[in-house]
Amino acid sequence: MTQFQALGLDDHLLKAIAGLGFSDPTPIQERAIPLVLEGRDIMGLAQTGTGKTAAFGLPIIQQLLAKTGKPDPKTCKALILAPTRELVNQIAVNLRAFTKGSPIKVNSVVGGMSIGTQIKALALGSDIVVATPGRLLDLVKRQALRLDSARHLVLDEADQMLDLGFIHALREISRLVGQPRQTLLFSATMPKQMNEIAAVYLKDPVRVQVTTPGKTADKVNQSAHFVEPGAKLSLLKQLLSADKDALSLVFARTKHGAEKLSKTLAAAGFASGSIHGNKSQGQRDRTLKSFRGGEIRVLVATDVAARGIDIPGVSHVYNYELPQVAENYVHRIGRTARAGAEGEAVALVSGEEYGLLLDIERLTGLSISTAGGERPLRKTAAPAKKRTQGRNGKPQSKGQGAPKPFDPAKAATQRNRNKQRNKRARQAA
Repeated sequence: MTQFQALGLDDHLLKAIAGLGFSDPTPIQERAIPLVLEGRDIMGLAQTGTGKTAAFGLPIIQQLLAKTGKPDPKTCKALILAPTRELVNQIAVNLRAFTKGSPIKVNSVVGGMSIGTQIKALALGSDIVVATPGRLLDLVKRQALRLDSARHLVLDEADQMLDLGFIHALREISRLVGQPRQTLLFSATMPKQMNEIAAVYLKDPVRVQVTTPGKTADKVNQSAHFVEPGAKLSLLKQLLSADKDALSLVFARTKHGAEKLSKTLAAAGFASGSIHGNKSQGQRDRTLKSFRGGEIRVLVATDVAARGIDIPGVSHVYNYELPQVAENYVHRIGRTARAGAEGEAVALVSGEEYGLLLDIERLTGLSISTAGGERPLRKTAAPAKKRTQGRNGKPQSKGQGAPKPFDPAKAATQRNRNKQRNKRARQAA
């Protein structure tokens, strides 16, 4: 009896995963699969690269195979939501590998692709639909898909969906999915809002946690070079030149920065490409295929676009610019050391980014080793300014320490800016 068989999986799935080279289940698979087969709701916490897709995909497929009957037109039996196009496509590829030779039909829907083609595919009915929230709601509003027949709902990388402003879309989708249902929520981090979502969407959930929030993969060797901003490009070229045969992933903070850096590296003789929100889905797919096949050795990416990169051969991750959110560092370096391999994570840190590095070290509980340059002296917080008072204990006039009055117009402008930023992030995903 194999370890997967001991988890309760049937012969069809055991044969499929054996053909894919799976031998032993990962910790998240070992703990989650039996619970999903029992029909329990789950709140799973595990870092990227730990096999979450199989943890929810295999038991859901087994439950669908046990039920007879084809799905009705424009309906689905299971719905899986993910924040980015790449992650949706990666999940769909894995599920199709698991269901090969079975009647299970998997469809994926993402932005940036022909909506007409997706409408045609959904018209015949789907056993499993994997989708980004924005495109899914677009299809629902066009009456191309109904969700009332779905009895399984999966929210994968839920923390990233919150970061991208999908909270309102998730609430709307949850109301449309059928009842009773099984809901599975998986996330690499567990912000406060996640518990609020779990309380609303999940029924008596089992918490499955196989890693500490913020914990990085054990086989990733992390280091930092302290360098002036203007010297970063030269240093990156040196590091990449030291091992030109390696598959290297380079992170930039913005779409424009990623594109510019990729072109600069290409002009310097590196086989490089880029993926970010300004690229069409076809461009992103072709670039990832070239990277996976080794035609491109250096891939420059932004955080949003990189969530679906699952390539075991990535040996180096370079943080050309540190992320503004410390948790994203964990996701970035999780792109290497996958499937039990070892990897290198190298950060290029300017003086202005040192505070971001300290945030990362606090989150991970690690002191990242210095590979080059000198670590700046730790900055101490400036003492709080004393509030000065005028006569009768009243604050002094404006310009002498008095608090600024609330400006409704400025507040409304800031709210609009936040809405536009979240909208752009959702469109990019």
